[in-house]
Amino acid sequence: MTNRLDPKVDFVFKRIFGVEENKDVLLDFLNVTLRESEPSPITDIQLLNPYIDKNALYDKQSILDLHARTADGKQVNIEIQLFNRYDIEKRTLYYWSKMYSSQLEEGQKYKDLKKTITINILNFNFIPNDRYYNLFHLREHHSGSRLTDDIEIHFMELPKLQSQRASLSDKLVKWLLFLKGVDKQELWEVIAMNEPTLQKAMDTLEFLSQNEEARRLYEMRQKALHDEASMIDGAKEEGKREKEIEVAKNLLEMGLDVTKIAKATGLPESEVKKLKEQLH
Repeated sequence: MTNRLDPKVDFVFKRIFGVEENKDVLLDFLNVTLRESEPSPITDIQLLNPYIDKNALYDKQSILDLHARTADGKQVNIEIQLFNRYDIEKRTLYYWSKMYSSQLEEGQKYKDLKKTITINILNFNFIPNDRYYNLFHLREHHSGSRLTDDIEIHFMELPKLQSQRASLSDKLVKWLLFLKGVDKQELWEVIAMNEPTLQKAMDTLEFLSQNEEARRLYEMRQKALHDEASMIDGAKEEGKREKEIEVAKNLLEMGLDVTKIAKATGLPESEVKKLKEQLH
């Protein structure tokens, strides 16, 4: 059997959930995700960015998110994030605010603004608790009363499913295990049992996995994402090194021994000696 593509790669996710013929799949996933915050199930949805520009697959900075609008005008944005770009909370609020404010055209009133929902599916841990699913609203600090329903942000952290006894009776768990990419056939079959839309998502993934063009585009997107991850890691390492050098310089100015500074900072003694020469 052909190895399945990773449904967490944004290109694949969008091909499963962000096409007209799979709107029922998207609706099922959204209704499970929004079951705590939406009073009634979503019955119809309009895809606002259904197409994938092939040039975007090469672009390391491209965000292949899924943007949709419900029948009553609420906006929903779903984004898969494979690795931590850092400042994720500010980034999330920034994109949420752009989506929220873009609803108003000239002459419209603020009351015309509709609820805007962001769903972040993360392949890393971010929220400092053990829950794989966290829901945020804007609330008053002391009473906990909600200021407005218009802002709603969901975080789903796939790695945390490993550390919990996740119940397969919970449909959200089934969807997240599908996205996580379970590799055991028996678990795959259990997840899809009596779940026709989940089975349809799995069938779509199987089709993409066996389609030569889809695999080519998938590999192209994977390369772009790996390049971005390497770039971020490189920047992080460079920042760490700059901090070590700054600390070493401060310790040299305090008159500490070169050997002790090397041990404290992790820099080679030869480099600390060069820094000492530069300072004097």
